[in-house]
Amino acid sequence: MGFLDSVERSLERAVNGAFARTFRSGVQPVEIGAALKRELDIGAVVVDRDRVLAPNRFVVRISPQDADRLHKLGETLENELRDIVRKHAARQSYQFLGEPDVEIRADDSLTGGVLQVDATQVEGGVDWVAAIDVDGQRHELSRGVTVVGRGSDCSIRITDNAASRKHLEIIWDGSNALARDLGSTNGSKIEGQRFREARLQSGSVIMIGQTALRFQLVPGRARAPRQNFSAESSTRGSADIDQDFWGAQ
Repeated sequence: MGFLDSVERSLERAVNGAFARTFRSGVQPVEIGAALKRELDIGAVVVDRDRVLAPNRFVVRISPQDADRLHKLGETLENELRDIVRKHAARQSYQFLGEPDVEIRADDSLTGGVLQVDATQVEGGVDWVAAIDVDGQRHELSRGVTVVGRGSDCSIRITDNAASRKHLEIIWDGSNALARDLGSTNGSKIEGQRFREARLQSGSVIMIGQTALRFQLVPGRARAPRQNFSAESSTRGSADIDQDFWGAQ
C-alpha cells in the first residue's frame, strides 16, 4: 500500500468516524459487501501476465452493538459475504491461494456505524468445523458420536421436558453428519417429519419438543496469514456502496 493509499485511509477513518457519531445508524450488510470488494481491489497483486493474487481472508471489525445485531443473522450473513468475495474475484479475474473466508468480529475500540476490514492472504483451504446451536449456545462436535438429551451424562444437555434422557446421537466423521433417534418417547423431527435416522446438511434444524438444534458447518479460524495486504478500511458513508449485495453477479 502506497503513501497516497495511507493518506486516503486516514481521511476515511476520520470522516467516517465523525459520520457515525453524528448519525449512529449502524453498519449495514451492503456496506460490508462494498468494503470487501474494495479490499480485494486494493490488495490484488499482479504476479505475472496471467495471474493476479488477491487476499482471501477478511476480518470485518465492527462495534459490539453492531456485531450483536448482525450476528443475529447467523451463518447466513457470513456465507453470503464469502459468496460476494468469490463473485467479485471471478469478475476481476483474481486468484486466491486458498478458499476465501469472511469473519465478523466485535471490536470495543469502534463506535456504532464504523467498520474496518483486515485483509490478508492465507494459503490453504478452510478447515470446516461441525457444531450444534441450541438456545444461542454453540457446541462444537468432535469426530465420533455426540449424545443429546436431558441426562446429565449427555454431551449436549437440553432441559426440554419432551426430551428423553438420551434422546438422539449425532455422528460426525469430519465430512458427513448423521442424526439418529435413540428410541426417544416423543421422537425427533426435521422439517416437521419424524425420523429414525437422517443425514444432516449445514443449516438442518432438528426439533426435540420445543427445542431447536441447528446443525452448522463453520470455518475454523486457526490459520496463520501468509502476507498482509491492507490493514484497516473504514467505509461508513462511502459513496461506492453497491446495491447488489444479495444478488451479485
